[in-house]
Amino acid sequence: MSQRIPHLYIASSSIDDRGVFSTEPIPKGSIIEICPVIVIPKEEMKRIKKSVLYNYYFDWIEKDESGAIALGYGSLFNHSYQPNAEYQPDYDSATLRFYALEDIEVGKEITINYNGDSESQEKVWFDQQE
Repeated sequence: MSQRIPHLYIASSSIDDRGVFSTEPIPKGSIIEICPVIVIPKEEMKRIKKSVLYNYYFDWIEKDESGAIALGYGSLFNHSYQPNAEYQPDYDSATLRFYALEDIEVGKEITINYNGDSESQEKVWFDQQE
């Protein structure tokens, strides 16, 4: 079951087609959402990497070995190298937990760093292709 603050919504984004926003302020440290995931076994990752799901999966347990699709809004948070949120996997419960790294104002897009480390400046796959 997905657990999220009740004020989240999906809207047009200046970063990508759509993004996640809130109608209420989100205080630093707050849990934004706890998303159950569908774990993608290592042997099925080749198919995911050739599908539209490639842009929506998270590395799971070992980087590039297995993956996970977050349910709820989890796979819709857009990337930023200066994110205002972060995620942490919980392998035992097969969930991703999204937290606010700073106070997030009403209407500001909620972003994460796709590298899994909020401070990482390593280029993500779509920036490497430019």
